[in-house]
Amino acid sequence: ALDLTHSGCPAAIADSQPVDMPNPVATFDTTMGEIKCEIYLDKMPITASNFIDLANTGFYNGLHFHRVIPDFMDQFGCPHSKDPKSSRAGTGGPPDGTYKNLVTGATEKRSGGGNIKDEFAAKISNEPGTLSMANTGSPNSGGSQFFMNTVHNDFLDWFSPGESKHPVFGKVVDQASFDVMVAISKTPTRDDCPVTPVTMKSVTVA
Repeated sequence: ALDLTHSGCPAAIADSQPVDMPNPVATFDTTMGEIKCEIYLDKMPITASNFIDLANTGFYNGLHFHRVIPDFMDQFGCPHSKDPKSSRAGTGGPPDGTYKNLVTGATEKRSGGGNIKDEFAAKISNEPGTLSMANTGSPNSGGSQFFMNTVHNDFLDWFSPGESKHPVFGKVVDQASFDVMVAISKTPTRDDCPVTPVTMKSVTVA
């Protein structure tokens, strides 16, 4: 069952800020339904700011889920997946460049194929309904790709003893959104790629 009780405590705030800003919510408008997720800007500012920048610039619009596995996850965010049958889907990232850390105001870098630095900050487990950064297995190799966990994949936690290190940066806000995640994971596939393409019409952050 989906547990929505652990969406996290607000970050500690300075006395000069009387009102704590709520975390932004991303709306993923897919051809199989809408998914809304809280983005953990307070706990994962480098990773969340990267995602928000890509969403706001339209990077994700028109891409397809290129790898979905039932009782595991839905993977998304490769620019090559604009062609849903591309053999290169899963290998791409955003262009090199910079983006703004929305918490500190610092300039963060994307380099070596659009990669950002690993943010091993908040110990948030890869629980059902969470968003987690995909990478190649090498350090600092995450970029635009992420996955939506449909079960508790704690072996992927960056703080677990395993090889895989995937930091979580968001989570669904309601059961309806989680149900869409699960439905996408169960769509018929060939080599883990949906036979009927699942398109991301838009990603908006508010």
